[in-house]
Amino acid sequence: MSKKVYYTNMSSADINDDELQHAKREISSSRKECTSCEQNNVDDITKGITSIAVLDDVTCASCGKDGINSDMNTCNKCKSVKYCNAACKKKHRTKHKKDCERRVAELHDEQLFKKPLPNHEDCPICFLRLPYLGSGSVYMACCGKTICRGCIYAVQEKDTAAGLCPFCRTPPPFTEEEMIGRYEKRINVDNDAKAMHSMGSFYDRGYVQTNHTHTKALKPQNRDKALKLYLRAGELGYVKAYYRIACAYAMGRGVNVDMKKSTHYLELCAMEGSILPRLNLGIFEAQVGNMDRALKHWMIAAEGGDHNCLTKVQELYMDGLATKEDYAKALRSYQAYLDEIRSVERDEAAAADDEYKYYHSTF
Repeated sequence: MSKKVYYTNMSSADINDDELQHAKREISSSRKECTSCEQNNVDDITKGITSIAVLDDVTCASCGKDGINSDMNTCNKCKSVKYCNAACKKKHRTKHKKDCERRVAELHDEQLFKKPLPNHEDCPICFLRLPYLGSGSVYMACCGKTICRGCIYAVQEKDTAAGLCPFCRTPPPFTEEEMIGRYEKRINVDNDAKAMHSMGSFYDRGYVQTNHTHTKALKPQNRDKALKLYLRAGELGYVKAYYRIACAYAMGRGVNVDMKKSTHYLELCAMEGSILPRLNLGIFEAQVGNMDRALKHWMIAAEGGDHNCLTKVQELYMDGLATKEDYAKALRSYQAYLDEIRSVERDEAAAADDEYKYYHSTF
């Protein structure tokens, strides 16, 4: 153990040369031995950082050879196994097939039944969540905003300039041709996905629908063009358009009936966060006896405001296929949705218009 030397209130005259040199040597020695001293270890630390490389080693699933992750080939479907080259991947394909299909199905279900992010839209005037039912809001082609019925009703009842858009104050179109022109402008100039979806519905039906009445056929029926508009709208983020495509394949509107493609677009719509296709997806699962999967679809949709799916959960509970906790959870989540969208103006609008009694009955 090294000897520690302390000096207090001593002059240089009181210390002889031997003691001074001995003290210097001890201080120097203790400084070199100190492993926590940043000042004395900085050179050793910097020498060790001259070259650092972290290699992520993985093993080929076919031949067992080790390799670097970035240089390996990955299974294109399940993304869970690595190969050192394409030959090993091809050789291992038969052995890996069952595991690959099982993993692909697991990944698909994880995405399908993942709780959707809160991506609902708010009314730009009252800033309350827009109702799930389409009758609770109106898309305004003049400004591209979707406004709740409550705000529209409030303007119509209190504003002397009735008929103006509650958001941008633009007068309503006086003819169906003018209305179509507004939609086409929003598509061509602003690339508006909602306008594409609406225009697609015009081509799909062969007529324009205003104020829930059929008008003359301004657009000749062209379901091929309707499908293109739906697909483009979906790619731009308006995922409800995928539901329209699913309906087209299910009913043979402009295409041959193809339930596989219909289910694909229903699932795509659901994976992108829409609860609109969950009712049908649950029905499909129930028809083949997959009641657990059907319940998952309907629980997610009930939380998002689908009253029909809430009824389906109730039916499962009455039949003993869902627990009391499942039904209670669905009720609580659905009530939370109603509390979130409710307002005095919306109640008044629903009560004033007989055509929207179903919307009002959800409260």
